[in-house]
Amino acid sequence: MRSCFNYFVIMSALTSFSAALFAGEIQIPELETHLKQHVSTLSHTIGERNYLFYAALEKTRLYISEQLKSFGYNVTLETYQIEGKDFSNIIAVKKGMSSPDKVIIVGAHYDTVVGSPGADDNASGVAGLLELARLFSAREVDTTIKFIAFVNEEPPFFLTNTMGSRVYADAAIKRQEKIIAMLSLEMLGYYNKEKNSQTYPLFLGFFYPPTANFITLVSNLASMPLLNRLKKSFMKHSSFPVETLAAPAFVTGVDWSDHSSFWHYGYKAVMVTDTSFYRYAHYHSASDTHEKLDYHSMSEVVAGLYYSVLELASEAALPRKK
Repeated sequence: MRSCFNYFVIMSALTSFSAALFAGEIQIPELETHLKQHVSTLSHTIGERNYLFYAALEKTRLYISEQLKSFGYNVTLETYQIEGKDFSNIIAVKKGMSSPDKVIIVGAHYDTVVGSPGADDNASGVAGLLELARLFSAREVDTTIKFIAFVNEEPPFFLTNTMGSRVYADAAIKRQEKIIAMLSLEMLGYYNKEKNSQTYPLFLGFFYPPTANFITLVSNLASMPLLNRLKKSFMKHSSFPVETLAAPAFVTGVDWSDHSSFWHYGYKAVMVTDTSFYRYAHYHSASDTHEKLDYHSMSEVVAGLYYSVLELASEAALPRKK
């Protein structure tokens, strides 16, 4: 009985030590500062970046690549041509130690809609991607994680074969890449604590909060197990409000990002979004500028995502129960 008691005391101490170690792994003020710097550089210093502002798009590619290299990653480009111009997805890989053939993709698009500097859409997503890559660079993982900045998500490429994420997913299915999960970081930066600051499509307002102070995880019906797993993990490691939605693509906004490219090929994927198009008056406009975003809330979201992906990578490496 005594030995059993001692075992539980030791295990409890180890668990507490592990939790304390994890708690100190992310410094929120530092993370907040980094996120703000990335968003400011992308949306203010560089500005509008898309096929019409090709030089700015190239500056963005270089910025993202150099940031990833500074974290110790080897960066590769997946380049394809449209009307004689090169467009590139930017890829950094954290190789898994025990299950390197299994892949989790964390992605965000780095282009903007025409006419917008794109602070929330999607400099915030790219900033989150870069900081997750930085945090993961310092630790070992069981399952391979690919950090991918996708090009050409916005019109006229959206939902076509020239969308950067569609190019990647098409090649992945052909080489039989074992993608077990894809997270699309699509607008992470805008929050509002005023009541009735959040709107919804159709009848969804009856089931969700009226205040725009939460992050949302969105999936199709086939990706519901992944959606639920991510929510559970996020809530375990973060007190930041999180909502989920699993719905068919005809619900407005459900397929509005790079995750849709992975759904197209049968992969499980989830969009992580502040639902900007239902709460942010500056969505897809020239006034989507960096000073309007809430970087403290954004840092809490990124921290929660870090631990969620970390747990997902560990669980995916475990053998399946028969």
